[in-house]
Amino acid sequence: MAFLCRKGFNMDKKKFAYGWLLKWVLAAILIAAGILVKINEVEVVYATTGIAIVLFSVLRIVPLMKTLKKEVLRTINLIEVIFDTIMGGLMIYVAFSGLSGDPFWQGMYAYLLAVFFYARGFIYMVSLYFFAERTEALKFWFHLICITLGAGLLVLAITSTGNVILKTLGWLILFVSVAGGIYLGYDGYGGYRIYRQTSKSLNNETKKDKKQPIVEKELPKPIEQEPEKKETYIN
Repeated sequence: MAFLCRKGFNMDKKKFAYGWLLKWVLAAILIAAGILVKINEVEVVYATTGIAIVLFSVLRIVPLMKTLKKEVLRTINLIEVIFDTIMGGLMIYVAFSGLSGDPFWQGMYAYLLAVFFYARGFIYMVSLYFFAERTEALKFWFHLICITLGAGLLVLAITSTGNVILKTLGWLILFVSVAGGIYLGYDGYGGYRIYRQTSKSLNNETKKDKKQPIVEKELPKPIEQEPEKKETYIN
């Protein structure tokens, strides 16, 4: 242990972070997932949408119920959460049971997504107008976009096949996955560069320790006491 400390391998001085490695692995998974979406487009888009809706519904239920002051609002939002959870569960079932290739379910996908967005925006606007819920500007515009998306998806579902929407979302998921993978890869590159700089400084310290030999300090010698001189008395 003394030898290691002498050579400069003191781990308390240099801390190595390996988060960059995890980011590179996640980047590879994201990009691979985006590519798989295009290969198995319908199944993956169905599953991704269903899981996202279930997570959005389940994770916000407790904070939502605790912060809404009026019982009517809690009841309305609870009904919406239950309905969205059932809808998301249905999408997951369709994806993993092999029914997503059926033309009926491909058409139903657009209707389900339209109902989800429109219901979220509609309930939000009702809360503002009838129950005087206070909000911020960003939240207002987001829910206005939700109503617009819901109406637009409904029109697309009526005028075209659900396959068009599935393919569009497939390209969107691919774009988001690749963009997220590139971002994580770049962020991991920065972390790896810091890691290498830390390694370089550690090696430089080791070289300095080799050039400077250790000088052993001599122990202090004991002080010799002078012999006592006998006093001479003059008469």
